Amino acid sequence: MNETLMERETEGGTTRVAFDATGPVEQLRERVAEVLADTGVVLLRGLGVGSPERFHEVVAHFGEPLTSYRGGNTPRSKVADGIFTSTEYPPEYEISLHNELSYAGEWPRRLFFCCLVEPAGGGATPVCDGRALLAALDPAVRERFTARGVTYRQHLHGGFGLGKSWQQTFETGDRAEVERFLTDAGLRFSWTEDGGLRTAATRPAVRIAPATGETVWFNQADQWHPSNLPPAEREALLELYDDEADLPHSVTYGDGTPIPPADLDAVRAAAKQHELARPWRRGDVMIVENMLALHGRHSFTGDRRVLVAMTV
Repeated sequence: MNETLMERETEGGTTRVAFDATGPVEQLRERVAEVLADTGVVLLRGLGVGSPERFHEVVAHFGEPLTSYRGGNTPRSKVADGIFTSTEYPPEYEISLHNELSYAGEWPRRLFFCCLVEPAGGGATPVCDGRALLAALDPAVRERFTARGVTYRQHLHGGFGLGKSWQQTFETGDRAEVERFLTDAGLRFSWTEDGGLRTAATRPAVRIAPATGETVWFNQADQWHPSNLPPAEREALLELYDDEADLPHSVTYGDGTPIPPADLDAVRAAAKQHELARPWRRGDVMIVENMLALHGRHSFTGDRRVLVAMTV
């Protein structure tokens, strides 16, 4: 089995960020677990994955794939049992670095990405060490997020409107079932007169990663803020809605105060400083330890098919 640690020079020295391996997947589990605890990301190349079914088989060697994306804000479609499309977002736009479902009551421990069709250009899935991001923040910004946390707000329509409906988001049309889910997940909620749903969840901005016991950045504040949208789309939405709370999703500090754009810019700059991306090859499988590493997507041209699975 060939092993190659990828390295990136940073201001503080060389950061180990990922791992390439070839060989039978059954022989990789122990080594993968070791490297994930160290770097948060593993790239497996040469497994010959060419279909959703084979991808499922690979993922099953590491854990049972989750069969539902209930409560997720991201638009995606189910391809096979436990296998989903990666975020369905226009190819010309970048998807910012984030931790999957950090706004939810529960989140996957690991994410698995598989490339079935290489894009003509771009389209990498960048990653970033959440420990490095947190350490790179200005101390005052880090303290504000740590002390206040983050409140995520959703305004979900009931069938007609922008973004996902509450029926799509919670995979049911049964209001009582949705209310049970929201209560169990610790969300505040209210139904609107036009059949929509408002939710709010206050979560920590940093958490302790069970894999290492380290404090890590674990939130999606910059991604949920309207400043993360492409300029034309942002301007159109803010003209349409009088209050940011009426947007399909928005965010404040945990105490309800607005997050200054400068704080969000600092987060984005720290993430970019420690971002690493490698072009996809057909058959690649990348594993991300969700609490240790953020992930995103670069813009791309041509066809691109990258699937995702999640395990607890």
